[in-house]
Amino acid sequence: MSDELARKTFAAFKERTGTIADAELDEFWATLPPATIEQMIGDWRGGEFITGHKMNGLLEKARWFGKSFRSATDVQPLVCLDDEGNKFSNVKLGKGEASLWAEEFRGEVVATMVYDGQPTHDHFKRVDADTVLGIMNGKGVLDFQDGVGRYFYFYLERV
Repeated sequence: MSDELARKTFAAFKERTGTIADAELDEFWATLPPATIEQMIGDWRGGEFITGHKMNGLLEKARWFGKSFRSATDVQPLVCLDDEGNKFSNVKLGKGEASLWAEEFRGEVVATMVYDGQPTHDHFKRVDADTVLGIMNGKGVLDFQDGVGRYFYFYLERV
């Protein structure tokens, strides 16, 4: 999929009101190239896709801004905003910081953020040079409905 078409598809998902089916996001994910560790370096503003996952709305309550990838070993996974609008790394909520790894997910090696203090992995695929689609995966994150573990879908846009 070209960057232009990927960006157009992403924008349609981002602007959609109401619930998005996991299958639609899975289909979009499958068309995107894997993100690399190098492509992730920088500061990112984040958002979520409303799928009915148990985590929908929790990051907003925490005043989540996004993520900061300073290097592969220096990642702030939960950059939040305080009451004055200042950014800070919420190490309490994230149970520490994180690092970036090249990890296999769904048969591809993708840039993956691994939390230091909890069994959670965020996998990334590239929409364009400044946008990635993320899937949060891990023991406490999977939302089991009808016996099927559902992932949490989110996005990051470069600041």
